[in-house]
Amino acid sequence: MTPAINLAKKAKIDFQVREYQHDPNSESYGEEAAAALGLAPQQVFKTLLVSLSGHKSPLAVAVIPVSHKLSLKAIAKALGAKKAEMADPKVAERSSGYIVGGISPLGQKKALPTVIDSSAETQPRINVSAGKRGLEIELAATDLATLTRATFAAITTD
Repeated sequence: MTPAINLAKKAKIDFQVREYQHDPNSESYGEEAAAALGLAPQQVFKTLLVSLSGHKSPLAVAVIPVSHKLSLKAIAKALGAKKAEMADPKVAERSSGYIVGGISPLGQKKALPTVIDSSAETQPRINVSAGKRGLEIELAATDLATLTRATFAAITTD
């Protein structure tokens, strides 16, 4: 079990763990997960960490569909920060306790401000990393928001 799965169990939410064989040569962890699990890309969300300036927290979490790119301006605006940029992968791993490609928004070592793309609200359930490559957790976006104290906002670019 991962910290993400343990958190979902402890919270007694309705969730499902989905496992697939991770290909180390895959260039996109999220798109690999969608294809391997037979899901539409808008149902699978990736977890990205950003560095913030002009905000009380130096880092934040963005949860967006694997088929989209993060808008740094939009995430900064959603969090009331002056600027956002992608966090250094080593910083993201140290802060979250997970490795890149397996970073879950759930069960991170340190609770960070979290924004989930508003497109998640249109899906009955979404899939996010369960804390390691090849492992996803399917749950309602509202449960994810509750467990991470997240807000919803449009934070992607087309």
